[in-house]
Amino acid sequence: MLLMSPLQILHHLRKKPFQPLRIHLSDGSSYDVPHPEMVFVSRLEVAKALDLTEGDIPDRMIDCDPIHITRVESRINGGRKSRKRKI
Repeated sequence: MLLMSPLQILHHLRKKPFQPLRIHLSDGSSYDVPHPEMVFVSRLEVAKALDLTEGDIPDRMIDCDPIHITRVESRINGGRKSRKRKI
């Protein structure tokens, strides 16, 4: 299984123009990223905003180790909804 580095994840988030993404995790869950500001990347952690409310403030975040991100795919053509893991 190929795992992604934080730099590879940032590369996808910084593409111009930005294209919506889906992030897949090693546990089989996935998360859609409609805007790059919804994901924060550090060397040890990737945080994804969930449940945006008024003013674009997330109700909660999901954190994962970057080694558990198995792939990032473009969502240009839409597709089925992501399977979101309950926290």
